[in-house]
Amino acid sequence: MECRQCSAELDRVGDFCLRCRTGNADAVVCDCGRERATVTALRDGERVGAAVVTTTPEEDATSAAGVVELRNFAGRIADEVHRKRPEDVYAAGERAVLTAVRERLHHELYRVDDEDPVAAAIERRDEPALEVIEAAPAEKIGGTHSTLVGGRTGKTAIATVAGHPNVKKIVPGPIEAGGSAGGGVRAKATRAGERGNVRLLVRDGSSVQKNRVVTTARDRETGERVRAALNEALAEAELR
Repeated sequence: MECRQCSAELDRVGDFCLRCRTGNADAVVCDCGRERATVTALRDGERVGAAVVTTTPEEDATSAAGVVELRNFAGRIADEVHRKRPEDVYAAGERAVLTAVRERLHHELYRVDDEDPVAAAIERRDEPALEVIEAAPAEKIGGTHSTLVGGRTGKTAIATVAGHPNVKKIVPGPIEAGGSAGGGVRAKATRAGERGNVRLLVRDGSSVQKNRVVTTARDRETGERVRAALNEALAEAELR
């Protein structure tokens, strides 16, 4: 493939042109299985090419060799993304792989439908982007209830959600009794409302705290996307 600006030959389809400093892909979709990942470059809402990265997982994923194998696999996927210099990166697939890839990228990974992630990403790009809130997580937490359930772990759950770029504010609610004792601290974002806002439920044994999360979503549909992203972040933090 040639660069669309200067016609220089590119090593791979959709690569950023180092000669004239022109991008040839405005988005990338990473569909990551545990043994195979496909990195698809998009431009102007169309597929321009894809690269496939494969690996052979170790039988014991927790062994030193297993950790190194996953790290190397994620690094190769991330390298494919870096080559494109995309504006946005969409992702689907195995959580362990995506978590490892995210650690090697400066981009926010937008989760899309696993069934056809490329089509889902193209549809998403046709919609207006949600406002991004640049404030630090601590600046987004307010309200009259300053006590958070779950101690340090509960604070981590709140901070994880507050750190999302589409979260404006979190208002902690009162701590109530609910559910059975045991199980440790768990957190979950609930179904979005008409205005796109969600509730963050943080449970610690028999205690539960319902926190109101104000998002930049426009409606329930976009709020559901934010909710899914929040739950994904909580799962990666091992809080779900």
